[in-house]
Amino acid sequence: MQLDEQRLGGAEVFRGRFLRVSRDEVRLPDGTHASREYVHHPGAVAVLALTGDGQLVLECQYRYPLSRTFIEIPAGKIDPDEAHEATARRELMEETGYSAARWVLLGTAYPCIGYSDEAIHYYLAEGLVAGERALDDGEFLEVFTLPLATVRQMAGTGEICDSKTLVGLYWLDAHLAKDGRDG
Repeated sequence: MQLDEQRLGGAEVFRGRFLRVSRDEVRLPDGTHASREYVHHPGAVAVLALTGDGQLVLECQYRYPLSRTFIEIPAGKIDPDEAHEATARRELMEETGYSAARWVLLGTAYPCIGYSDEAIHYYLAEGLVAGERALDDGEFLEVFTLPLATVRQMAGTGEICDSKTLVGLYWLDAHLAKDGRDG
């Protein structure tokens, strides 16, 4: 069955500092037409930073759209022409102060496929070395570490409910299992 939709035309309806919103007219597989509104996002990275004793580096950050704080893994948007791993290294250092000796790409996920083209590239960072944070202007967050088993429990109870963090935990566990580590 042919499922593709064909773009007939469209326009940008909003341009912000880093997000853009478009509205397109499309032809559906049955030949009828529909409108599609979606967000263009520059892409992001998320970092699963593991300490030598099996603790995961986490952040607590207030998220305005939902008016609450969330427990999350370090993450951030990709700057224009910046390589994904370079973004991961930069974000980990800026937000947590840590640098890492070993980096592994765990995978890429698309968190909002119904209304955005955002891709999040997940990295494992190990061999951590503590340093100074360099938060962006207007960025406020608390950094802490927890044993991976505790993080898994918190995810299971819904205390950790940020989707990028949940996806990252899944891929981290898959990677550790493949390497014969239980984390």
